[in-house]
Amino acid sequence: MGEFVRVEIEDGVATIRLDRPKMNVLNALLQDELTAAARQVTQDDEVRAVILYGGERVFAAGADIKEMADMPYDQMSAHSARLQEFTTALAAIPKPVIAAITGYALGGGMEVALTADFRVAGESAKVGQPEIQLGIIPGAGGTQRLTRLIGPSRAKDLIFSGRHVTAAEAERIGLVDRVVPDADVYTVAMAWAASFVSGPALALRAAKQAIDAGLEVGLEAGLEIERLQFAGLFATEDQRLGMKSFLDEGPGKAKFTGR
Repeated sequence: MGEFVRVEIEDGVATIRLDRPKMNVLNALLQDELTAAARQVTQDDEVRAVILYGGERVFAAGADIKEMADMPYDQMSAHSARLQEFTTALAAIPKPVIAAITGYALGGGMEVALTADFRVAGESAKVGQPEIQLGIIPGAGGTQRLTRLIGPSRAKDLIFSGRHVTAAEAERIGLVDRVVPDADVYTVAMAWAASFVSGPALALRAAKQAIDAGLEVGLEAGLEIERLQFAGLFATEDQRLGMKSFLDEGPGKAKFTGR
């Protein structure tokens, strides 16, 4: 447990909880603690799914501008690698990850949410990449992950303008997956995460890795990634249990072990 980030585990679901009042501004220490939290939930075999959550009031309002405002180029050149390190660690969690978005998810906060596989937003949530208004661009993955999620034209609209996007628009353009009443955000995210807990953990990991790695290569290379992941699952206990259960009992009744 860090100063600004907690990992809370309940029934196979880990919540990575940002807690830096009032707005969960992402200073360097919080970024490092997110990296450590990502590694913790990755290595814990008891964790089957993960929620990224900033609390009832706000997800994260962005990077700590006070820390960066006076940095010279040579210092920022090194610091920018650190900026991407924590979002890369979150994106690499080999388990289903859901971002539960309340209030604002802006700048670095949006980039944290983009590392998740799914995003649940409250009705009054606002999301966006407002860095252009500071004379810079997103630096923790926003230009890349946002473009891959919603396409280049829509990503350019958000990044060039720096505007705040409502939850309704975010859902319409595919930036968030579900919009729910503000008070229900965490409950819905928890129920969604819990749906993966009894699933075949190694197959879920393989599916995530095949999809994510496949996005970075051409179709032929992507198909080879898929083939290797698919074949590898035939060395798992869950594959044997799943197929035997299907043949004996029909679909959807297998009880997986995660091995």
